[in-house]
Parts: sequence; C-alpha cells; structure tokens
Amino acid sequence: MSRHAPVFCLALWVVGLLTAMVGWRACAEDTDEFKAARLYMVEHDIARSGWAREGVKDPTVLEAMRTVLRHEFVPESSRDEAYADHPLPIGHGQTISQPYIVAYMTEMLKLKPEHTVLEIGTGSGYQAAVLAEIARKVYTVEIIEPLAARAAETLKKRGYENVEVKHGDGYFGWPEHGPFDAIIVTAAASHIPPPLVEQLKPGGCMAIPVGPPLQTQNLILVEKLEDGAVRRRSVMPVRFVPLTRSEGTK
Repeated sequence: MSRHAPVFCLALWVVGLLTAMVGWRACAEDTDEFKAARLYMVEHDIARSGWAREGVKDPTVLEAMRTVLRHEFVPESSRDEAYADHPLPIGHGQTISQPYIVAYMTEMLKLKPEHTVLEIGTGSGYQAAVLAEIARKVYTVEIIEPLAARAAETLKKRGYENVEVKHGDGYFGWPEHGPFDAIIVTAAASHIPPPLVEQLKPGGCMAIPVGPPLQTQNLILVEKLEDGAVRRRSVMPVRFVPLTRSEGTK
C-alpha cells in the first residue's frame, strides 16, 4: 500500500463529513413506505416490459434492486422521489441514474458471484451497491472528489465491504486490479476508451453509453471474445451526463 494512502483516506472522510452536513443524512430509516415504493419500482418499472422497452428478467438483478436502499444514495431533499423511475440530481452537475437503466445495464454484464467488476463514474454509489449485491468485488472510480468521498462513506455505512472507491480519471480504469470480468461506465464517452478494453478479461463484457454530450447517445455492449477479439453492439438510445476527464486531457 502507498504511504500516502492513509492521508488520502482521511481526506476522503473529512470531505464526506462536510458534505453530509449540507444536505445528506448518512442513514435513513427503511420505512414501510420506502419498502413498498421499492417493491413497486421493481415489479412495475423494472421487471415489466413496456412501450419501446423490455423488462429486466435476471432474478439476481431484480433481487439486488429490491435490496439496495436507493433513498440512502440521494440527497435528503429528493428522498420522496427515490423510487421514481427517473434520474435525480446528486450535486456537482451529476445525477443518479434511472432505476430501470441501472438494472438493465447490470443485467447486460451477466454477473456471477465470483466476478470482479470495474465501475467508471461512482456518483452517489448506488450502482456500485447494486453490483456489490451480486459480484464478489467492485472497484469504482469517480473523478469528482466530494462525490467519491460521499459515496465511500455511504457504502461503508451500508456494509458494502466488497466495494473500493477511488478518486481519479476513470478513462484509464484501475489497471492495478484488472483484468475485470465486467466493466460498467455510467457517463457518456465520446468513444470507447482503449484502456478499459485492455482491462476487460477475455469472455467479459462492458456496458458503456457512447455519444455526444447533452444529446441522445447509444448504449453499447462491448464483448471481448476468448481469442481477444472485440465485438460491439448498440443496444438502445440513452441520455447520460458526459464522462468528465482530468484537466488537460481529451
């Protein structure tokens, strides 16, 4: 471990504490109303097929969506809308994704209990929590430091010991822990980052939105075949916030 790691962890804790004092409460009670809203969300907004979209069928994904307390991953002012099927702002120009999209992209990865997953764009930590309910280990990278700190704190309080959060530029992945069985990118990139393809195991898949910012993008399934060849398939139109890069990079 780097000798700078304890200092960095302390900094994340301090930032997380400060952000919690201005609108986030670490743990909210899982009331009967929240439970009912969560179950309704899964059965009516995620599992059920609707106009122009198919329902999510993977039982492990559906159970993860029933389990994770989405209301703990949104600002307190938005908790009444936590289980509505639309994105919600989480500060710093970022959003927590629509629950259906979270579930659908998770299903795309075909996760197994022994898998290790890389997430690019931690945001509030909700997608990481869903992944952690299924996979053995989740590594997640967030470029906005206050969001990384807050997500790390929330995930820790919820007992997700199998999630590790890093503040950094997700374009480059997290090579120290690769290769990964699956990769999920929760912000729209202008192209598929080559470092992420390199860090994907043969036989693994990546879900990534690709396209221009503030416009309709394409959700792409990237599959690395056992021989190392890469196959790409456009799945559906989506709209994500842009993938933020470090200053001075493209």
